[in-house]
Amino acid sequence: MSDGFPDAEYAARVARAQDSLEKIGAGALFLTTEADIRYFTGFLTRFWESPSRPWYLVVPLSGKPIAVIPSIGEALMASTWIEDIRTWSAPRPEDDGVSLLIDTLREAGGPVAVPMGYETHVRMPLADFERVRAGADIMPDQGVMAGLRAIKSPAEIARIGQTCALAGRAFDRMGEIARPGVALSDVFRGFQRLLLEEGADWVPYLAGGMGPLGYRDVISPAPDTPLQTGDVIMLDTGAIRAGYFCDFDRNFAIERSDKRVIDAHHKLIEATAAGFEAARPGAAARDLWRVMSDIVGHGDGAGRMGHGLGMQLTEGLSLTPDDETPLEAGMVITLEPYIATADGQLMVHEENIAITDDGATALTRFSAPEIQILS
Repeated sequence: MSDGFPDAEYAARVARAQDSLEKIGAGALFLTTEADIRYFTGFLTRFWESPSRPWYLVVPLSGKPIAVIPSIGEALMASTWIEDIRTWSAPRPEDDGVSLLIDTLREAGGPVAVPMGYETHVRMPLADFERVRAGADIMPDQGVMAGLRAIKSPAEIARIGQTCALAGRAFDRMGEIARPGVALSDVFRGFQRLLLEEGADWVPYLAGGMGPLGYRDVISPAPDTPLQTGDVIMLDTGAIRAGYFCDFDRNFAIERSDKRVIDAHHKLIEATAAGFEAARPGAAARDLWRVMSDIVGHGDGAGRMGHGLGMQLTEGLSLTPDDETPLEAGMVITLEPYIATADGQLMVHEENIAITDDGATALTRFSAPEIQILS
């Protein structure tokens, strides 16, 4: 199946890509990763979890993309707008589609561009990629793919907004699953269930933490430690609906809260609001980092406080003191300030926004300054 956009959406993406390819002197764009291939095709499947089959897409300088894929995916790819689908029976380690791929790339009539920059990888065996390099003229894509995906269409932004909305509804139901004596691991399981009930297709990412004054990190899986009165609990979710992520968190206090936690939460919300006000075309990523950092009290050595968001949980720019990427209308980013509450303890807050022509719009329902108490 397709991920649900009309054919015109994909045609517009291909046209933008072809304009960029012409500017860099490339004859085609060669893609191997799930998000990049789905961007041009709508090919949506969880079969990417299997590492035994590679998938390829060639975007020529004119015309529709060409899929070079294992035969097991032919029927699904044929349900998208793609017409030229070339297959082989995989896995076939001795020639796992490589000859078919090289023949397709040679049709480009010019160098073939491959994403080679930050946040990219080639999803095929290295030995097979070396065969491709020997059989076709390969060049870096000079950031073409990253640039295309950085600017979302109105339809993409609406899709991300839908995912944010369902996660917001799940957060509204936290009182159903979190109370004193419940293990954090059970809260995590329960929250994933709530996300699915509210409309998520799946939940690839869920992290968080707990403790009386915050938590030590924001990427840990959940331990079996039971919640206690006075604990702060944070859940950070990357749920997916129709191929697009949300990525935001919420903090809760169990039955009561320490003044240090209350004050820290107020500061986080203040910093998020400042980041939102600064988010407009022409501002740099580092400008948003600076206005948030000034409120939560970090020096230039602090880590990032936000990032790009879309078909992947994190993509594109980072809100750091060194990222000079200019914001443009159509970008979707997170605002993610953090603050120390005690020695070794911290709290984090995260919201999702889209950059518009004259500022920004919220994709998540922004949290109130007061930390929510679960009783």
